[in-house]
Amino acid sequence: MLSRLRLRSLSALAFVALTASASCGGDVTGTTVAPPASVPANETYAASLGVNLAAMTKVNDNLYTQDLTVGTGVVTVNNHSTSVFYTGWLVNGTQFQTNVGGTPLPFVLGTGAVIPGWDQGLLGMRVGGTRLLVVGSTLGYGAAGSGTIPPSVTLVFKVQLTAVQ
Repeated sequence: MLSRLRLRSLSALAFVALTASASCGGDVTGTTVAPPASVPANETYAASLGVNLAAMTKVNDNLYTQDLTVGTGVVTVNNHSTSVFYTGWLVNGTQFQTNVGGTPLPFVLGTGAVIPGWDQGLLGMRVGGTRLLVVGSTLGYGAAGSGTIPPSVTLVFKVQLTAVQ
């Protein structure tokens, strides 16, 4: 009888501990639950980024684009080799990566070689053009993040198209 009572008490304590853990951002395995996906329209942008969503083209809820300079060269299409210079920022203005002043980044557009926000946001761009992209987390690095990019964040990119083959 005593061992049954102890077993029930221990089970109740374990349930309370698991429930408390889950409500504090953990799950039953003890891992941290990722924050919800970010949506560009719900963000506040550092003034230095020059983001004005009202002046941008809304591709969908997770992607806004704006041509800063319209190029005059070949137009980007899926499955073509593309090269770009780019700089990426978090919405607070923190730069997390750039290749400006280095070698253009080569990739094949529309094949998943880059984040979906780029595959969708660079379509129709012309060589020589510069485009501002605002990418919600579902079209960026998602709940996992990547390196210095935290999970579930909106990203801002300035991309200059240098070549399409």
